[in-house]
Amino acid sequence: MSDDPAETPANTPGDGDAADDTTGSDGSRAVVPAHVTAFFAPRRADEPAENGATGAGIALADGIETLVEPRGGDAEPSEGDTASPAHRVTLDGEPASVEAVEGVLSRLGVPAADIRVTTDVPVAAGFGVSGGAALGTALAAADCFGLPRTRRELVAVAHAAEVVADTGLGDVVAAARGGVPIRLAAGDPDNGRLDRLPARERIEYVSFGELSTAAVLADDTQTVTTAGTAALDRLRVTPTLAELFAAAREFATAADLFVPDVREAVDAVRATGGDATMAMLGRTVIARGTGLSDAGYEPSVTQIDPTGARLE
Repeated sequence: MSDDPAETPANTPGDGDAADDTTGSDGSRAVVPAHVTAFFAPRRADEPAENGATGAGIALADGIETLVEPRGGDAEPSEGDTASPAHRVTLDGEPASVEAVEGVLSRLGVPAADIRVTTDVPVAAGFGVSGGAALGTALAAADCFGLPRTRRELVAVAHAAEVVADTGLGDVVAAARGGVPIRLAAGDPDNGRLDRLPARERIEYVSFGELSTAAVLADDTQTVTTAGTAALDRLRVTPTLAELFAAAREFATAADLFVPDVREAVDAVRATGGDATMAMLGRTVIARGTGLSDAGYEPSVTQIDPTGARLE
């Protein structure tokens, strides 16, 4: 497993190039994989760029699509005004206030725009929807309005907006990378360090409802940090998908994060010889292969996303 500081979510073909300077009258669309965190260790810092978490997770082909379109008229957003009437945000067709998205719009100084976010996965259930929407907004807005930003810079903007909103600590950089990202150091692309497991596999999931990320992160996180650090150390010794799932279960138990219906489903999958764990932070179970189906559940079925966030 590499410790190369240069391995960041921006190291994909074309990263480091300036964002496309063409403005499409029909808007621009970005697709960001949903990201389920298997385990994490919060690393708090004063600066959002250095704030985040180490840990590991899985990027899913089911994800978040963001369409950014210019609005007519002369309305311009005010710098720092996250509730500017110049922007209209919808989530799955309904008007929404998504703080991380509003933070991106403010930080980038995006002109008047409609931002339409649609999801393949449940919201507030451990799929990184807020971070995915923030990253998709940054990528699509830069493309739509010809903003002079590199991909790396856009990932950094979305990361800062997410951590300031307290809706996540590392989903943005992980979803930008894709695959099975391992966050070796916390922070945005200039401060964090990532590696990735070479894996492509069927993933099933079942969600039992919402769990507030902000509420969990507001508690004393020392137990979570200790358990997350131990899980990462374990995975680095044996970097396989099977070990990631085993480390994740151990983490959820040590950090006392398992909820009863999730614990029951994970145990049911393992009783049939399958592999499953809890998505952090949500009342959601993810399983490899046909684990949940074999255990008698009716899961959603997806794959590991190999490419990460992208324009389409």
